[in-house]
Amino acid sequence: MPKLIKDTQIIEGSWLPVESEAESVNAGHIASLTQWLALSSKANTAVQLEPGEATASLLENLQDLDVVAINFPALTDGRGFTYARELREAGYKGELRAVGKFVRDQMYYLQRCGFNAFQLSDENELEAALTSLDDFDEHYQASADQPRPLFLRR
Repeated sequence: MPKLIKDTQIIEGSWLPVESEAESVNAGHIASLTQWLALSSKANTAVQLEPGEATASLLENLQDLDVVAINFPALTDGRGFTYARELREAGYKGELRAVGKFVRDQMYYLQRCGFNAFQLSDENELEAALTSLDDFDEHYQASADQPRPLFLRR
């Protein structure tokens, strides 16, 4: 099982990555959106969104999802930030995991958008990356992790 940061702790993950070539989802694996949509029961499942796949297809089953992984295929692709915010605003309370090519400098901002789990491509960087979640101790704007802007908190 992969190691990842979840809720500001390094843990052993309980879900294996997507097997996109498989026609169906193998037990313990995160499903691609196509695989997940084909499931008859969506309870206690995990799905991975790719850029260009809308969050709307997940909204009626948010309470059934244990994990929503959002893939960042390139450092410059920021659609995952929006997907996270949309899911949190729609009421998703489960694990929202960033996977792919994001860097530790982005983790603080990913957390602000609603991510609570981070699966880095290099597990050796987990300790150093964990500290980046505390890069700033105050922020002005409202976000998924702090819905009230600073001027309302004073």
